[in-house]
Amino acid sequence: MKLRLEDHTLRLRLDPPEVTAFRAAGRLETVVPLGPTAAEQLVYSLERDPAALVLTVRATAGCIRVLVPAAVADAWAGSEEISLRGQMEVAENQLLHILVEKDLGCKH
Repeated sequence: MKLRLEDHTLRLRLDPPEVTAFRAAGRLETVVPLGPTAAEQLVYSLERDPAALVLTVRATAGCIRVLVPAAVADAWAGSEEISLRGQMEVAENQLLHILVEKDLGCKH
C-alpha cells in the first residue's frame, strides 16, 4: 500500500492483492522504519470501521489511520469502482482531502 501526502491531500493506493487482503481482513497496515527503535517508525493503515459514518483520518504520533465505513468498504472492495473520496475539516476553513484508490497499473 502506498501513501502519498501532498498539500492538503492524503492518498492511499492499493494493488490488486492488497485490495483482496483488505476485503478479506478489513484492515491493511504498513510500517516504515525511520530509525532503529519502534518509536521511530511511521505506521499507516486502512481500516473497515463499522462505527465510521464517513471516510476519515485519525492521526497520532507515528500513526495514520484511514477509516472507511463498513458498508462503503465492502461495496468498494468487491466492485470495479476505482476510488473512494472524502474530505474532513482539520482546522477552521481547512480541509484534508482523502483519496483511496485501487492501483490497477497500466493496461496498454
